[in-house]
Amino acid sequence: MNQVILKKKISQRVANGHPWIFANEVNEAPEGVEPGAIVDVYTHDKKFIGKGYFNSRSQILVRLLTRKKDDVVNEEFFYNRLLEAWKYRQQLGYEENCRLIFGEADNLPQMIIDKFNDYFVIQTLALGIDVWKPAIVAALEKIFRPKGIYERNDVPVRELEGLPQQKGFLSAPFDTKITIQENGLKFYVDIENGQKTGYFLDQQDNRRAIQHIVKGADVLGAFTYTGTFEIHAAHYGARSVLGLDISQNAVDQANRNAALNGVDNICKFECMNAFDVLKAWAREGKQYDVVMLDPPSFTKTRDNIQKAITGYKEINLRGMKLVKPGGFLVTSSCTNLVQPDLFLQIIQLAAKDARRKIRQVTFQTQSADHPIVWEWENTHYLKFLIVQVL
Repeated sequence: MNQVILKKKISQRVANGHPWIFANEVNEAPEGVEPGAIVDVYTHDKKFIGKGYFNSRSQILVRLLTRKKDDVVNEEFFYNRLLEAWKYRQQLGYEENCRLIFGEADNLPQMIIDKFNDYFVIQTLALGIDVWKPAIVAALEKIFRPKGIYERNDVPVRELEGLPQQKGFLSAPFDTKITIQENGLKFYVDIENGQKTGYFLDQQDNRRAIQHIVKGADVLGAFTYTGTFEIHAAHYGARSVLGLDISQNAVDQANRNAALNGVDNICKFECMNAFDVLKAWAREGKQYDVVMLDPPSFTKTRDNIQKAITGYKEINLRGMKLVKPGGFLVTSSCTNLVQPDLFLQIIQLAAKDARRKIRQVTFQTQSADHPIVWEWENTHYLKFLIVQVL
């Protein structure tokens, strides 16, 4: 029997149910175990904690899959996990597009599956779940009869697990440029070459939150990617919408999305460095009724947390200066290391430096298909805030 025995003193994180067990928390580990194999984990006094996949190449030695001793980890186990996850999403009202599996929050550590109607994109970010990729594909085929399955494992984090970066078809080949519907609008999705899995589903609920504040408004959006917030603004009745992104490819796709939805007469996108433009336009005295900021993550490590704090403060300060008195700032952060309380503090500091008073309209998190498990901070990463700027 492959058994891992923990030290007497382990982090509260493990005691609270988090599935990650680091190498420095382990007292005894089996020798010669194949990386990715399933092991049983026990406390120092031999009380059963759970079963999970083992990888001696990783700093996270074990990632727990179950706390039930009688569970057998096999193909049926993964089929049932996917079925449970799908039933949960259906209960919340997600039918066409959703994050079907959100890693640890769905008890499948380091596994991501995004559902784009009849197409699925998979990421297996740890060796232990990568081993079970054929079982995952078989389960998807059985539950959904999909038109296509694609893997987007072209991410550096896999290398920490001794895995190569790769992407490609896990089903018969198909056209990876597809169209989805969201909130009554249509968007092109480039499954093969788009960011992450091709589209950011985590903001789909939040995009509805702007519908009242943008009516008749002149709107500026920065870090637009493929223009989803901006096109929603145009759809909800904005007078004019300008979106900025540093990627010409993203801008081209955003303009195609605007045309696809018949709002290209209202909604325009330009390739610009938003950091520079926000600062320059604030100096010039330009102002908008609504400014929307959706920047990329500023840090992946705690070592650079101060850099992230500085970055968020700076762009929000610049954004506020571009808002007309009584207008609105829509701002987000996808850095899980910047937790909600800290993010709100950053916004307040930005307002102070901008010499503007703000009042909160709404403060939300990622869409509900990305469930949050309290006390597991890696499951709570997105902050979405709307404030009125006075």
